[in-house]
Amino acid sequence: MAAAGGEDDVTDSVGALVPGPRAECRGAAEGPLAGLSFAIKDLYDLAGWPTTYGNPDWARTHPVAAATAPAVQALLQAGGFLRGKTRTVELAYGLTGENVWHGTPINPAAPDRFPGGSSCGSAAAVAAGLVDFAMGSDTGGSVRIPASYCGTFGIRPSWGAVSLAGACGLGPSFDTAGWFAARAGILAGVGEVLLPQDSAPAAVLGPLLRVEEAWANALPSTAAALAPAIPALEGLLGRALPVSVAPEGLPVLYEHFRCAQAEEAWATLGSWIEAAKPEFGPGVSERFEAARRMDPAKAAAGRAFRRVFAARMRALLSGGAVLAYPTSPAPAPKLDASQAEQNAVRERSMGVTAIAGLAGLCEVTLPAGRDSGAPVGLSLVAAPGRDRALLALAARLAESLGLPC
Repeated sequence: MAAAGGEDDVTDSVGALVPGPRAECRGAAEGPLAGLSFAIKDLYDLAGWPTTYGNPDWARTHPVAAATAPAVQALLQAGGFLRGKTRTVELAYGLTGENVWHGTPINPAAPDRFPGGSSCGSAAAVAAGLVDFAMGSDTGGSVRIPASYCGTFGIRPSWGAVSLAGACGLGPSFDTAGWFAARAGILAGVGEVLLPQDSAPAAVLGPLLRVEEAWANALPSTAAALAPAIPALEGLLGRALPVSVAPEGLPVLYEHFRCAQAEEAWATLGSWIEAAKPEFGPGVSERFEAARRMDPAKAAAGRAFRRVFAARMRALLSGGAVLAYPTSPAPAPKLDASQAEQNAVRERSMGVTAIAGLAGLCEVTLPAGRDSGAPVGLSLVAAPGRDRALLALAARLAESLGLPC
């Protein structure tokens, strides 16, 4: 390990990296990721460095890491060069990317808008070209949403596919490692290092299913910006078939997800919050207070719905079907958006991200369009255990659309 310095120093012009000394670590001289640089969200441990989890009180009450998270170690052993830790929303509980302690990263693709959270710094680092790829984590959309907002490729793998040992938790039965990349091939290349072999490696993906409620949930301008990508996708998988996956309505998915996740968030972090009495920035303390007060009956209903919904989705996708829909229903909110406006976007977004989140599905988002001058992503979703096949499909679609490969 070495502190940052020297002629090859990365200049962080967008505030993507954690302030202070730069956590750097050179990887193996050879390997599939040799020559590629990466960053890690500051909830992954790196031996000898603090893990701040985006909050000064967390950093104050926790020792520096004694060991490196296995997922990070795998990237180093594959030849990747770690160039730093990235900023995150406090305790990973937020979707805009705001952090009053470390500063909110600039969205390189739309500087007047939020970068998205909680993996805000990782998305911004990739979008700004500081690194080739960056690790984040995704509980309720924290890789997929910032990837859409910042115009990068991103993946939320099947739940449990990539180890989160040595990473701070929020909702363990939802928490998922994920990553961003500037090019589809790099996104897939990281998957070759981190992901297990697909459960059905010989299976061909298809048919293509267009999730009607997710398209209807998007702003008309966002749906229009992504519509041209569908013919290219149909060229790979055949004509899209309309399907409804949530006849209850996306707001019902959001509500059940919110309640089940909140119960886990308080079970995971409540004891520390009660003991340390941390100071939080806007919105974070309110979310944890709501988690503390979560009605056990509502949380139980959320868990029960999750079991039913997961069974429904896995049956639908078991033969190799792929869902397609807008990753986020709109471009990133503008920086001057009120807290009420931000909360409205959060609810509308998480109704869609809950599709994969509740069922543990793998989801890849591609920077397939722009709305009002800002990026919007297109999501491809498949059954658990088809991560590598989905990454390969995303790479083929990126080539068809003329996106960075």
